[in-house]
Amino acid sequence: METLLNEKAIADRVSELGGSFTEIYRGRPLTVLGVLNGSVILVADLIRAINIPHQIGFVRASSYRGETTVAGQLTIDTDLLPDITGRDVLLVDDIFDTGRTMARLLGELQRYQPASIRSMALLWKPARREVELVPDFYGFQIPDAFVVGYGLDYNDDYRHLRQIQVLNSEEI
Repeated sequence: METLLNEKAIADRVSELGGSFTEIYRGRPLTVLGVLNGSVILVADLIRAINIPHQIGFVRASSYRGETTVAGQLTIDTDLLPDITGRDVLLVDDIFDTGRTMARLLGELQRYQPASIRSMALLWKPARREVELVPDFYGFQIPDAFVVGYGLDYNDDYRHLRQIQVLNSEEI
């Protein structure tokens, strides 16, 4: 596998984003809402970089099943969602690929009447976007390649890697 983003680059960018969110949301009721399972590592690092009181929560969204690199039908589970009514929400996902997951989640979360919702993805693949939406914040723009590590997986493997790596076709 080829390393696309090393551990230091990721840590530096997450720290920078956390500092920005500290300023943007200072004095406001913030909930950082991670998209399971891919955002777990990112959310853990990001919430430690946000230096104001905030709550965290999770929502599950999945469109990849098993040994596939092509998105299927999206399923959303809000059973773990905390009360976000009247709160500012920062929806955090590992990757913004086609944008369909983020668009559906943002629509779903509006039903809970938050004060505001902004989106953040660690990785953004502009070449794959299928919706008008773009992430409000992102860590890195990347090329159209299947990537793993730092929470991203293939068949639920590779999430543990500290860097983002390109999974080549012979490794799939």
